[in-house]
Amino acid sequence: MSTTLHLFCGKIAAGKSTLARRLAQQSGALLISEDDWMKGLFGPEMKSFDDYIRYSARLRATLAPYLVALLRAGNSVALDFPANTRKLRTWMRNIADEAGVSVLLHYLDLPDESCKVRLRARNAAGEHAFAPDEAQFELISAYFEAPEAREDLPILLHGGP
Repeated sequence: MSTTLHLFCGKIAAGKSTLARRLAQQSGALLISEDDWMKGLFGPEMKSFDDYIRYSARLRATLAPYLVALLRAGNSVALDFPANTRKLRTWMRNIADEAGVSVLLHYLDLPDESCKVRLRARNAAGEHAFAPDEAQFELISAYFEAPEAREDLPILLHGGP
């Protein structure tokens, strides 16, 4: 099996982290979760969406060379960062290109209402590092850009109810 950088695209609570975790367990890929890193490094400082944007950019800049090195060493990676905009998918694609490995975008295409039901259940369970409310869901979803063929990324579509 060739070394692959697995990317995950879908709105909040679509199941990206669950799929990334399952894929890593089944395939042996290394799981790298933005939510876990962000909570561990910046949790107390993250008070707004603007804080998330700023700290996420710092995290991506810091991790990029390590991701390339892991991939070049033959480690497939399940990159549990939201590949939810063209700009972020380009950043991720550039990592795969620099490492000389294949990339696969897992697109979880669920309706907003299904995501909101999952979000309420996830927040009630209290087990996820990121627990936005429905207003934050709407704010963040406004930035979502579904993948397009012109991005030239292989896409594996995951549907839902």
